[in-house]
Amino acid sequence: MDDSLRYPIGPFTPSGGPLGPDTRAPLIERIRRLPARARAAAAGLDDAALDTPYREGGWTPRQIFHHIADSHVNSIVRFKLALTEDHPTVKPYAQERWAELADSRLPTAPTLALLDGLHARWVALLESLSGEQWARTVEHPEIGSISLDFLLEMYAWHGDHHCTQVEHLRERMGW
Repeated sequence: MDDSLRYPIGPFTPSGGPLGPDTRAPLIERIRRLPARARAAAAGLDDAALDTPYREGGWTPRQIFHHIADSHVNSIVRFKLALTEDHPTVKPYAQERWAELADSRLPTAPTLALLDGLHARWVALLESLSGEQWARTVEHPEIGSISLDFLLEMYAWHGDHHCTQVEHLRERMGW
Protein backbone atom coordinates (compact mmCIF):
# COMPACT_ATOMS: atom_id res chain seq x y z
CA MET A 1 0.00 0.00 0.00
CA ASP A 2 1.24 3.48 -0.88
CA ASP A 3 1.56 5.32 2.45
CA SER A 4 1.57 8.69 0.64
CA LEU A 5 -2.06 7.99 -0.30
CA ARG A 6 -3.03 6.57 3.08
CA TYR A 7 -1.20 9.25 5.10
CA PRO A 8 -0.87 12.25 2.77
CA ILE A 9 0.29 14.51 5.61
CA GLY A 10 2.17 11.72 7.38
CA PRO A 11 1.05 9.56 10.29
CA PHE A 12 0.04 11.22 13.55
CA THR A 13 3.08 12.04 15.65
CA PRO A 14 2.35 13.65 19.02
CA SER A 15 4.79 16.21 20.41
CA GLY A 16 5.22 14.08 23.52
CA GLY A 17 4.72 16.70 26.14
CA PRO A 18 2.53 19.41 27.56
CA LEU A 19 1.68 22.20 25.15
CA GLY A 20 1.67 25.91 25.83
CA PRO A 21 -0.86 28.52 24.71
CA ASP A 22 1.24 29.46 21.65
CA THR A 23 1.24 25.83 20.50
CA ARG A 24 -2.42 25.21 21.27
CA ALA A 25 -3.74 28.29 19.44
CA PRO A 26 -2.86 27.11 15.89
CA LEU A 27 -4.17 23.62 16.68
CA ILE A 28 -7.48 25.08 17.84
CA GLU A 29 -7.55 27.22 14.70
CA ARG A 30 -7.19 24.08 12.54
CA ILE A 31 -10.18 22.59 14.37
CA ARG A 32 -12.13 25.85 13.90
CA ARG A 33 -11.46 25.82 10.14
CA LEU A 34 -12.14 22.12 9.55
CA PRO A 35 -15.86 22.49 8.67
CA ALA A 36 -15.10 25.06 5.96
CA ARG A 37 -12.27 22.92 4.65
CA ALA A 38 -14.54 19.85 4.53
CA ARG A 39 -17.21 21.87 2.68
CA ALA A 40 -14.64 23.02 0.14
CA ALA A 41 -13.38 19.45 -0.32
CA ALA A 42 -16.96 18.24 -0.87
CA ALA A 43 -18.05 21.13 -3.12
CA GLY A 44 -19.38 20.03 -6.48
CA LEU A 45 -18.78 16.31 -5.96
CA ASP A 46 -21.56 14.23 -7.47
CA ASP A 47 -22.61 10.83 -6.14
CA ALA A 48 -20.13 8.99 -8.39
CA ALA A 49 -17.25 11.10 -7.04
CA LEU A 50 -18.46 10.82 -3.44
CA ASP A 51 -18.49 7.05 -3.85
CA THR A 52 -14.99 6.74 -5.35
CA PRO A 53 -12.43 5.34 -2.88
CA TYR A 54 -9.52 7.71 -2.32
CA ARG A 55 -7.15 4.75 -2.65
CA GLU A 56 -7.47 1.01 -3.30
CA GLY A 57 -9.14 -0.47 -0.23
CA GLY A 58 -9.80 2.98 1.21
CA TRP A 59 -12.91 4.87 2.13
CA THR A 60 -14.90 7.04 -0.22
CA PRO A 61 -15.17 10.80 0.32
CA ARG A 62 -18.74 10.22 1.50
CA GLN A 63 -17.50 7.78 4.16
CA ILE A 64 -14.64 10.10 5.07
CA PHE A 65 -16.92 13.08 5.75
CA HIS A 66 -19.28 10.95 7.83
CA HIS A 67 -16.28 9.44 9.66
CA ILE A 68 -14.90 12.89 10.52
CA ALA A 69 -18.24 13.75 12.13
CA ASP A 70 -18.40 10.43 14.00
CA SER A 71 -14.86 10.86 15.26
CA HIS A 72 -15.25 14.48 16.27
CA VAL A 73 -18.51 13.78 18.12
CA ASN A 74 -16.54 11.19 20.09
CA SER A 75 -13.81 13.75 20.66
CA ILE A 76 -15.97 16.42 22.25
CA VAL A 77 -17.47 13.75 24.50
CA ARG A 78 -13.95 12.69 25.50
CA PHE A 79 -13.01 16.29 26.31
CA LYS A 80 -16.15 16.77 28.39
CA LEU A 81 -15.61 13.51 30.25
CA ALA A 82 -12.03 14.54 31.06
CA LEU A 83 -13.23 17.91 32.32
CA THR A 84 -16.02 16.54 34.51
CA GLU A 85 -14.67 13.22 35.79
CA ASP A 86 -11.41 12.10 37.36
CA HIS A 87 -9.40 10.22 34.70
CA PRO A 88 -12.39 8.52 33.02
CA THR A 89 -12.03 5.58 30.70
CA VAL A 90 -13.16 6.44 27.17
CA LYS A 91 -14.61 3.86 24.86
CA PRO A 92 -12.88 3.01 21.61
CA TYR A 93 -15.16 2.24 18.68
CA ALA A 94 -14.86 0.16 15.52
CA GLN A 95 -14.56 3.07 13.07
CA GLU A 96 -14.19 0.75 10.08
CA ARG A 97 -17.50 -0.90 10.96
CA TRP A 98 -19.16 2.46 11.62
CA ALA A 99 -18.16 3.51 8.07
CA GLU A 100 -20.19 0.56 6.73
CA LEU A 101 -23.44 1.47 8.53
CA ALA A 102 -26.42 2.80 6.57
CA ASP A 103 -25.99 6.42 7.72
CA SER A 104 -22.56 6.51 6.06
CA ARG A 105 -24.34 6.22 2.69
CA LEU A 106 -26.47 9.33 3.23
CA PRO A 107 -25.86 12.64 1.47
CA THR A 108 -23.07 14.69 3.02
CA ALA A 109 -25.04 17.93 3.57
CA PRO A 110 -26.44 16.97 7.01
CA THR A 111 -23.00 15.81 8.14
CA LEU A 112 -21.32 19.01 6.95
CA ALA A 113 -23.97 20.99 8.86
CA LEU A 114 -23.31 18.84 11.92
CA LEU A 115 -19.61 19.68 11.68
CA ASP A 116 -20.44 23.41 11.63
CA GLY A 117 -22.35 23.27 14.90
CA LEU A 118 -20.15 20.69 16.56
CA HIS A 119 -16.93 22.56 15.83
CA ALA A 120 -18.41 25.90 16.97
CA ARG A 121 -19.21 24.34 20.34
CA TRP A 122 -15.92 22.42 20.51
CA VAL A 123 -13.81 25.50 19.79
CA ALA A 124 -15.72 27.51 22.42
CA LEU A 125 -14.93 24.74 24.92
CA LEU A 126 -11.27 24.51 23.89
CA GLU A 127 -10.76 28.27 24.12
CA SER A 128 -12.21 28.30 27.64
CA LEU A 129 -9.73 25.82 29.13
CA SER A 130 -7.13 26.84 31.69
CA GLY A 131 -3.57 25.50 31.62
CA GLU A 132 -4.48 23.19 34.49
CA GLN A 133 -7.46 21.78 32.60
CA TRP A 134 -5.31 20.93 29.56
CA ALA A 135 -3.35 18.52 31.76
CA ARG A 136 -6.48 16.52 32.62
CA THR A 137 -6.42 12.97 31.31
CA VAL A 138 -8.54 10.10 30.08
CA GLU A 139 -7.71 6.43 29.94
CA HIS A 140 -7.95 4.98 26.45
CA PRO A 141 -7.92 1.16 26.55
CA GLU A 142 -5.79 0.97 23.38
CA ILE A 143 -3.44 3.92 24.01
CA GLY A 144 -3.27 4.32 27.78
CA SER A 145 -3.39 7.56 29.73
CA ILE A 146 -3.66 10.59 27.45
CA SER A 147 -4.00 14.30 28.16
CA LEU A 148 -6.28 16.83 26.56
CA ASP A 149 -3.15 18.29 24.95
CA PHE A 150 -2.59 14.94 23.23
CA LEU A 151 -6.23 14.82 22.10
CA LEU A 152 -5.99 18.36 20.73
CA GLU A 153 -2.96 17.43 18.64
CA MET A 154 -4.55 14.20 17.47
CA TYR A 155 -7.85 15.72 16.37
CA ALA A 156 -6.25 18.71 14.66
CA TRP A 157 -4.18 16.19 12.67
CA HIS A 158 -7.23 13.96 12.11
CA GLY A 159 -9.32 16.57 10.31
CA ASP A 160 -6.39 17.72 8.18
CA HIS A 161 -5.47 14.11 7.37
CA HIS A 162 -8.89 13.19 6.04
CA CYS A 163 -9.56 16.45 4.19
CA THR A 164 -6.20 16.06 2.47
CA GLN A 165 -7.16 12.54 1.37
CA VAL A 166 -10.23 13.95 -0.40
CA GLU A 167 -8.35 16.96 -1.79
CA HIS A 168 -5.67 14.69 -3.24
CA LEU A 169 -8.31 12.42 -4.77
CA ARG A 170 -9.89 15.47 -6.42
CA GLU A 171 -6.51 16.48 -7.84
CA ARG A 172 -5.74 12.98 -9.14
CA MET A 173 -9.19 12.64 -10.73
CA GLY A 174 -9.31 16.19 -12.10
CA TRP A 175 -12.54 17.09 -10.27
